[in-house]
Amino acid sequence: MTQRDDLTWCAPTALPAEVVAFGADVRDALAVGAAGKLGVLDLALALRAGRTRVVRQYQRSPLYVYRPIYLDPVRPDMAFVFLQQQGDGFVQGDRYRVDVECAPGAAVHLTTQAATKVFRAYDNFATQLVNLHVGADGVLEYLPDPVIPFRGSRLYQRTCLTVDSDATVIFGEVLLPGRTARGERHAYDVYWADTEVRGTDGSLWFADTLRLRPGEFDRPTSPGVLGGYDVLASLYVLCSRTPASDLVTVLRDALTAVPEVLAGVTELPAGRGAAVRILGRTSKAVQAAMRATWERARIELLGAPAPDLRKA
Repeated sequence: MTQRDDLTWCAPTALPAEVVAFGADVRDALAVGAAGKLGVLDLALALRAGRTRVVRQYQRSPLYVYRPIYLDPVRPDMAFVFLQQQGDGFVQGDRYRVDVECAPGAAVHLTTQAATKVFRAYDNFATQLVNLHVGADGVLEYLPDPVIPFRGSRLYQRTCLTVDSDATVIFGEVLLPGRTARGERHAYDVYWADTEVRGTDGSLWFADTLRLRPGEFDRPTSPGVLGGYDVLASLYVLCSRTPASDLVTVLRDALTAVPEVLAGVTELPAGRGAAVRILGRTSKAVQAAMRATWERARIELLGAPAPDLRKA
């Protein structure tokens, strides 16, 4: 067994106590660490002959990717990589880990093939670790499709980025309230997402935590959390070559043209870029706002509009 196939390699350390509280043994399904419960993807991409190509790839089911495709006529060097998952989504006891290295000068867009479903858990919880490294003059876009937490689901995610000061990064996430057509509205047990961004010297640039645990005294729909909104999205834009104040202005202008959302834009610490938070009542409205801010950030930083990702 290699290190990448080991449970300790895939499982996060220092879990929040509220997540650990659900950590009972799985009784009537595959145990944590069983075959099919550890998903591993380890990718390295580098610039070769004018295009960004995969130079290292290791994958363990249920995570996998096909070869990159090149969708952007303005940035033909950028590799578009679609992360796929066998099965329908996360179930209790799943432990996934994704490592992606974007070498100096490389350009990568990483996304998922479809929305991420999180199924009901009875004994345990699911986790996902995402570690992204971006070298000097590298470009990374990490924009997965929305997460849909079903009734009684439990998911902990940790996204860690290591970014060179000369790199450009756009990444974000969208959280839906559940299967609203079936009457689910924030009926999951816990959704916890930690985000941490560091420089290549190990210095902490910023950290962000989203903690939602619906309960009698802790409702996501309360005025101090989401209020009357159901869908939450975050977008982070990192680029030292553009003043953070200018980037904030550009992103705010992009959001003024998007109706039916409540949004805010702020500078990241130490002028590293800008952060956007979006609330909406529908997935369509929020994803339109995400698309608008992604496009404006792309035009500002890369000189290229957002391409069609060709998803069904």
